[in-house]
Amino acid sequence: MAAQFGRRLRKGATTTAVAAVAVAALSASGAPGTPLAGASGDARSTGAAPQPDEGAATGNSPYYTELPPLNSPHKRGTTTESPLTGGSESGIPASVLAAYKKAERTVADSDAACRLPWQLLAAIGKVESGHARGGRVDAEGTTFAPILGPVLDGRGFALIKDTDNGAYDGDATHDRAVGPMQFIPSTWATWGQDGNGDGRKDPNNVYDAALAAARYLCAGSRNLSVAADLDRAVLSYNHSDVYLRTVRSWFDYYKRGTHEVPDGTGTVPPALGSGTGSDSGAGSGSGTTGPSPTPPGKTKPKPGSEPKPKPPTPPGGSTPTPKPTPTPTPTPPRPLARVENAGTGPLTATAGSAFTERIKVRARDTLGGAMAGVSVTFTVTGDTDAVFAGGKPEVTVSTGADGTVTAPVLKAGERTGEFRVRAVATGRALPGVAYTATVTARQADEITRIGDKALTAAPGTAFADTVEVEATYKNAIAAGVAVTATLITDEAEPGENDKGPYFKDEDDKAVRTLTGLRTGADGRLELPGLYADGTTGTYKLRLTAEGGATLVIDLVIEASAT
Repeated sequence: MAAQFGRRLRKGATTTAVAAVAVAALSASGAPGTPLAGASGDARSTGAAPQPDEGAATGNSPYYTELPPLNSPHKRGTTTESPLTGGSESGIPASVLAAYKKAERTVADSDAACRLPWQLLAAIGKVESGHARGGRVDAEGTTFAPILGPVLDGRGFALIKDTDNGAYDGDATHDRAVGPMQFIPSTWATWGQDGNGDGRKDPNNVYDAALAAARYLCAGSRNLSVAADLDRAVLSYNHSDVYLRTVRSWFDYYKRGTHEVPDGTGTVPPALGSGTGSDSGAGSGSGTTGPSPTPPGKTKPKPGSEPKPKPPTPPGGSTPTPKPTPTPTPTPPRPLARVENAGTGPLTATAGSAFTERIKVRARDTLGGAMAGVSVTFTVTGDTDAVFAGGKPEVTVSTGADGTVTAPVLKAGERTGEFRVRAVATGRALPGVAYTATVTARQADEITRIGDKALTAAPGTAFADTVEVEATYKNAIAAGVAVTATLITDEAEPGENDKGPYFKDEDDKAVRTLTGLRTGADGRLELPGLYADGTTGTYKLRLTAEGGATLVIDLVIEASAT
């Protein structure tokens, strides 16, 4: 947002000529294709402004066009960690700086591919509100008074009729941009965030606003380390090439170094005012496009930089006031209506493995059109230890240009059975989509005995050798497979035998069925020791694995040869 559309010369220039050249370069025509000044780092400008995404966070409201000093706070290549001291222009109020960095960390955890730098949030925050009017916020990060842009009534600015019944901007007729990051109410309704964990989404809170801006800039699977994606993100915030140049200038400046200053002591852009009223946001006031008057206590502009004299009044009348160029009425974005399943197949996985199918949803507006940039939260619920990739049961991602978004890979834990995954539009009171997922037990389709030595024992003694088997599934080792061992009768439909070999339980009593056995990481299982009662003969031990694999082993009790 900007109350001042002309650019000022700053103290960093050593001469008027140098300053004039620099300002001219940075104030060049806003036509697409004009090289962008001040871009640096990995995300260098491509030299041509890409087409922005539809809509704009600020409603293309005016903004502050003051540029950073020509002298950088640090030389290129030095650290960008916040030093304790530095020039006033490079200082960022403590709470505001903390909000930018917290938003960077939050997005890195949920959308690392975006590669959002906090310095970009700082650049936008500087241009939109002078870092919340120089950091005039309370202990929770909320501005002492609302920061409001001009009324968007079509007179000098865009025409955006009221969308929030005045809830955020106090205007039930037209919308106004709100807060340190200057969101219009309809955009905040979609992108608003709770950045400080107080359960509220307040556009006048620097933590909430910074995280909302971060999510907005990362929409559509952008990678902000790529120049074209960064330019596109900034233009989606405010569709103006001049805005893009200004933000990039501050972005480059902050990447060279910043330092923390106490809240309320930050540098306030000219024409912003003290911030004591609710109308001192960028663009408040008359909305004229000329340079601001010389502030009290400042010297007049140097020769050569004064405004051109007004033309003489023509005979017989006053100079007619030129009509402002009409601003095209933007098409208001249609609100989100629902999120729906976008072709997700059955969700089934074996315990400990990843689900091959991934959950996919689509966001649609009230006319059924696909909506890009909608934040969707996926949550695992139920009696399960399944999680998304990264070990989290809840993740938030945004829809792409086609209105769809795919959740990260879902990984099954060891608990078997059904659970649910719910997908909802983040922060919206709209119906979600519920998916049922099933985790099946680990399986084996074959069990083989290791070794072929006969298993024999004399009556009343222990078998000298133990039974060891290996389980496989589709010729691969089957680890963690449940196995049941039973001494069975020699019948067409065998049951548990009541004589012959037996195992011992914890109380040293004879048992002829063991459950809860499980193969190890190598797919192998060694059974507990076997004992013979006083009945001679040949007996059968049956092993049954989860998945249906079985193995029958002969056990012989015979009298000793002596």
